[in-house]
Order: sequence, then structure tokens, then C-alpha cells
Amino acid sequence: MDRLSPTPLALDAGRPWPLGVHWDGQGLNIAVASTTAHAIELCLFDADGRRETHRGSLPGRTLDIWHGYLRADAGSTLGHPGQLYGLRAHGPWRPDRGHRFNPRKLLLDPYARQIVGDFDWGPEHFGHDGDHPLQPDPRDNAATALKARVVHDQFDWGDDRPPRTPLADTVLCELHVKGYTALHPGVLDALRGTYAGLAQPAVLRHLQDLGITAVSLLPVHQWLDELRLVGMGLTNYWGYNTLGFFCPAPRLAADPANARQEFRSMVKALHGAGIEVLLDVVFNHTAESDALGPTISWRGLDNAGSYRLPPEQRAAYDNYSGCGNTIDMRQPAMLRLVLDSLRFWVQEMHVDGFRFDLATALGRGQGGFERDGPFFQAIAQDPVLAPLLAAGKLIAEPWDLGPGGYQVGNFPRGWLEWNDSFRDTVRAFWLGGAVTRGQFAQALAGSSQRLQAARRGPSESVNYVISHDGFTLRDLVSFDFRHNEANGEQNRDGHGHNLSWNCGIEGDTDDPEVLRLRGRLQRALLATLLLSQGTPMLAAGDELGHTQQGNNNPYCQDNAITWIDWQQADEPLRRFTARLLALRRQWLPLRPSWYTGLADARGLHDLSWLRRGGGALNDWDWTQSASRVLGAFIGAPGRGQRPLLLLFNAEPADTGFVLPRGAWQPLLDTADDAVGPDTTAPVHGQFPLRARSVALLAGPAHPVPPPRTSA
Repeated sequence: MDRLSPTPLALDAGRPWPLGVHWDGQGLNIAVASTTAHAIELCLFDADGRRETHRGSLPGRTLDIWHGYLRADAGSTLGHPGQLYGLRAHGPWRPDRGHRFNPRKLLLDPYARQIVGDFDWGPEHFGHDGDHPLQPDPRDNAATALKARVVHDQFDWGDDRPPRTPLADTVLCELHVKGYTALHPGVLDALRGTYAGLAQPAVLRHLQDLGITAVSLLPVHQWLDELRLVGMGLTNYWGYNTLGFFCPAPRLAADPANARQEFRSMVKALHGAGIEVLLDVVFNHTAESDALGPTISWRGLDNAGSYRLPPEQRAAYDNYSGCGNTIDMRQPAMLRLVLDSLRFWVQEMHVDGFRFDLATALGRGQGGFERDGPFFQAIAQDPVLAPLLAAGKLIAEPWDLGPGGYQVGNFPRGWLEWNDSFRDTVRAFWLGGAVTRGQFAQALAGSSQRLQAARRGPSESVNYVISHDGFTLRDLVSFDFRHNEANGEQNRDGHGHNLSWNCGIEGDTDDPEVLRLRGRLQRALLATLLLSQGTPMLAAGDELGHTQQGNNNPYCQDNAITWIDWQQADEPLRRFTARLLALRRQWLPLRPSWYTGLADARGLHDLSWLRRGGGALNDWDWTQSASRVLGAFIGAPGRGQRPLLLLFNAEPADTGFVLPRGAWQPLLDTADDAVGPDTTAPVHGQFPLRARSVALLAGPAHPVPPPRTSA
């Protein structure tokens, strides 16, 4: 760094709002939150970010907000949009009390709209001495530290409108911006793997043809690759290590310097195709890691006011995220940061909703998870965010790694939740795990045992069999064991309990019988998911037969392991998935409200469960795992006036299923991916329910109720 001292800045008092650094047409208002700092300085840099040219203390303090105002210099770029800046915070160095102030470290504005530079993991970026962790490091890191750039831009949204898809019609697709288009033949090379690539017509057509109504994007907030991964030549591909809560990741942009506008253009294009955009957001921890991690922003500005610290050992961090630290949502400044970030993405970037990673951490109070805690209350009353809650656009991953962290079914009304119970139950039913017919029926019908008593609807269950975290659908039926050697952790990482089945051969094979079985199981799993009661979520690429070669934790694999290979796409599986979703749209077999089991004036029960002989399941039947055949008689489907039958046979042998009286039209038979109403005649008496298959049949216009006694 240039040894010349920076020129002193004379700052006016400014305002304590909005937080961050903002251009108002005449200058910059600066507002920074810190409960325990003694002083905060604004540091300005030259165009390449190497030399600190000016420095001045923020003169104002209102409650816990430090603030100042810099009038723009009409004769230079000083104080104008484009200005590079950082912060320095003065205060006590007392790790034992939770304070880690070190003014020799340049700090990133938590509200930065654009982050400039590459973090090089040099020892000068750590607030503590590497050999003596409880002592401050004396080196100044400003020359190579990350900087923020003042941003003031406009975007022509034109007639952009959020699709506002009703929850009953919502079909989520979880996808990675880069991995989805990195190999897409319909996307120009320069745009592959970027926001612009995702907005290309060929990609939009695929999503539309499939029947996807919303994409749930893996993290796009700017993130940092961990030191351990950098040392192994790997990256944090998934992005669950946030650095900038207001910054679209430039590594996902075709033009990194223009990531904000490119992201907006992507959202506008998706909206034009009728597809909503949800973001996977990581507010449970930051990229600063544990007590031995770098000092980048929050640690240096207000460590004790940013992170959860054990009362008995405040030099350490509560680690409910598994990533070294946990954001403390009990602190007003951090709660405000999260809310401000969410509002920013809705108002300025036109995002439609959010999926909250390890969301239990956001609801942790003094004694554990609080269903009515400050975060949930703040969302419920916020004029920007409350409409998203009412529309079912806020999704929780309902667990974290802390005590009492598993909270599936316990989030407030209106919140959707990832339902891993559905995932595990459905996998076990089809792939040979321990599960009863009663458990399978509960999962299929909205997991009422978890949600109904809390006055929550079945649509609040996000049903999925596959997510980014674990095997792909193809790998689920191709591998008994994880194969994560490429991750550099001796195959110890990732889940060991996958409830998968390789169908007799581990990995790839040319055996036609094994391939037929794997195809049939994939279709059965997809049908169970997409015809279930709840909000379904597909993992991108599963409709194409995407494989990760048995890697069930490819968080660090930014390569062909994770990128979807469109040239090798399973086209019959894609057509089958699209037809399944068309059937869901047409019939909505299991409606978005709870079933009662009561009969209407015709004597038809809204939902009843049948044995293969046509009689009702009795108490003993529900508890059995040996038999994997059952049927759902749906007297009140979500759409249409005709009753429906959903039939399941997860056993290895064909069977006959006795039908209620009348003519039943097959709409779907997953044993043959081409079977449908245009290819099959109506069936009377008994339906040939083939091994490891799902069938959907539409009944007569004037049906006779099935018998209520066992047959």
C-alpha cells in the first residue's frame, strides 16, 4: 500500500438512514450499525482500489447507527457513484468479551451493493495474530482487501409483472444458475452458466413445456470460497457462504461488472414466460467462519452484536450452521439487515419469494426455537414481505444443527416447509426401506399429522424426493453408496443414509433389465411426487436423467459432475414428466385442502384407502410394511367432477387391483411411459397393476361408492 497518509475527510453529520452508502444526487450519505464501536471511519480509494486516498470519521451517532455525509466534489469523481470505499472500526480488542475491533483491517460495508476485488486469503486479512489467536494482527490490509462500490443505476422494467401463480398450481424447480445452462446447446457459449443464459428462449421453453411455474435458485448472493477448498483447487459451487446480502454474484454473470442489470434482465425474462423467481438465501451464517476465520465485515464492525456467542466463552461462536458461526437474530441490527436485504430483492430486483437455508436458526431466541419469535413477527407485519407470506412464497428449510434444531411442521402459519419426511417415506416405500402403508398414505396426503393440528394447509408441505443436497433421481436408483472421493474428504462427507437402491448393479450399466427397472422406478417416484397433496418440487435435471456419478454432496464440484449434460438427456423421461404435470394441472388429484373421510350426498367419501381386493384398509393393514400395494379413492379431486383412483404397487410382482363398479379410464400407468387416455380403453372389474408402478384412473360420471368393508 502507498505509505502516504490519506487526505483527511471533513464529513457532515448526515442521516442515520438508510443503512449503507447511498447517492442522493449531491453526495453520499453513510450509515453504519455498531453497538460497541468507539468510532467508525469512511475510507475512500482510487479507481483500482489499491491506494487509500481519503479517510474521515463518521461524526454522527444516533442510537447504534454511526452516520455522516460526503458532499460530492464537482471537479473530480470523489463522492460520486462509482466511488470505491471501505470502513474501519475502532473499539476494544477483547475477544474474551466478544469484541474484536482492529482498525488496521479494512471492513466491507454489510449493505454494499457491489463488491470489488478478489479475496486472496492472505494472513493480513485476519484480525487476530496467526500464532496468537487472542492477540490482534498489526498489519494493514487495505491494499488488497475487498472494497465496496457506490452504485446508482436504473433499469427499465417495462411492463414486468410478477406471475403470482396460485399456490395450488405452483410447481417448483430447484436449480443452479450455472449448472443448468453450462452445457446447454441452445445457449451461446458466452452466455452459458450465467443469468443471461438462464433467460435464453431455449431454456425458457424447456421450463414452460415441462410445466414449471417457479424456479428456486441456489444462492445468488455473492459468496466466498472457503480457504480449505481454495487450497485443494476447488470452489464453493453451491454458494452457501454469503459475503454480500445485497449483491448478485458476479461469477454467475456473463458480464461480471454488470451483474445487477443482468440479474434483473433474467428475472424479467422469466416473468415474461410466466415463471416466478425464488431465491435460496443464507441468513444463518456469514463467510467469516469461526474464531480463526478472517475479519471481513461483521466481525470487525460489531462482533458481539452480529453473532451468537456462548455466554461462558465469548471468544468462541455458537455454530448452529455447521459453518463456524451463527447470525444472532436477537440483535436488532442483524434482524434489520435480513429484512432490508429481503425487501431489496423484492423491490429492486423483482424477486417473487425466498427459500431460507437452515431456517430454524432465524427463529432461535434465548432458549431455543421460537415459533412466534421476532423474525417471524417482523415478516408477518412487513408491508413488502407479508404479501409473500400470504401467497405461500416463503419457504423454510426447517432445521439447523443446534439443539432442538429439527422443527419440521413447527413453523408459523403461511410458511411452506421442505418436508424431508415425505422424501424419506417415499424413497423407502419404492426402494425397499422400512415403511408402512399408513406412513406412505400420510406422506401422500399432505403430512396431516405434522400440519393439520397447527391449522396449516397441506400446500405448506413442500414435497420432494430429490434436492440439490443428495443423489439425483437417476443416481438414487443407480447407487447403494455415495461416491464423493472428488470432494477431497476421503468419501466421509455427504449423507450415508440415502434410502437408495442400485437395482442390482452399482453405477452405470448396459444391462437392459436393470435399465428398465431403473426407468420404471424413476417414473413411479416422479408420479408419487407430482400427484401428491402438497407443493411439489423437482430438482433440475431429474426430468433429463442427470447423473452426478454417485456424488451425493457435490457442493465443491463446479464441473461436469454437477453441470446438466443436455446432449445426453433422457427424452422419454422428459416427455413423461411433462405429461405428469399436465395431468396435475388438469385434475389436481389431491385437492389443496384437508380431506375429512366424510361422504357426500352420493355416498362418495372425499378420500378413502383401498386394499388390492377393493375393500377398505383396516387398522391392521395400516401398520404393515410387507405389503406395498394400496389405492386412494378420491371422491373429491381438486379439479373435475369425476372420481379418481390412484393405485400404487411397489412390490416386485404384478397384481390385480379390484376396481369400484363402472368403467374406469386409465390416465396414467408408469409401468409404460406412453400409457394414457388416448392409448388405453376403459377398464371394468380389475386393473392389471404392474410391478413397481403407479396408475391414475378416472371414474364414471355417476360412480358407485366402493365397499367400506375389507375384501
